[in-house]
Amino acid sequence: MEYVTAVPHPRTEAAAPARSGRRSLAVALLCGALGAAVALLASRQRWAEGTATVAGGAFPLSVKGSDVTGVPAALAIVGLAALVAVFAVRRSGRLLVSALLALSGAGTIAAAVSGASDSGSLDSKAAQVSGDAAATAASIGHTGWPYVAAAGGALILLAGLLALRFGRLWPAMSGRYERSGAPRPRAARPVDPDRPEDLWKALDRGEDPTGTGPA
Repeated sequence: MEYVTAVPHPRTEAAAPARSGRRSLAVALLCGALGAAVALLASRQRWAEGTATVAGGAFPLSVKGSDVTGVPAALAIVGLAALVAVFAVRRSGRLLVSALLALSGAGTIAAAVSGASDSGSLDSKAAQVSGDAAATAASIGHTGWPYVAAAGGALILLAGLLALRFGRLWPAMSGRYERSGAPRPRAARPVDPDRPEDLWKALDRGEDPTGTGPA
């Protein structure tokens, strides 16, 4: 009678972390890039609108996200740079960059949500249009674009959390692109035993011209 054991195969155990690393890497790249694009796009849209009282009547006003706050767009760019930098560093450096990526997402969310009900930018435009420094905007309304920017920040935050959790399993930049200060070892040159000058040069380099061992 044959017995079947439930002991997992060593290859199966080794392949599981690799699969988790590949899946988390793909999700983090998608979330980080998409989140940054969404936050940048939302920052260029109209966040609030209202009117200003001028001599000719009510004058329509509107402000974009970049007029309200430049933080979401700036942090989206920082997050995108951090996402790329994750693959250029290792160990503690990767941990720090991953934390920066997550903080960029959290900051984008906070800045976008706080700007969703902001009316200061409209008041500034009303004062500029009317020529009265004390003028304020009326009939103020807000759009949903700040929350779209916050959703982009949430995607960046998710990418950062994935990098913190699974970043150690992700590949790093190839070593052929990295430079070190150590000199490259030189290959031993062939020595012609019939030429005495080659023998002396080999001895000067610390090589054994006979090939039997170190000089």
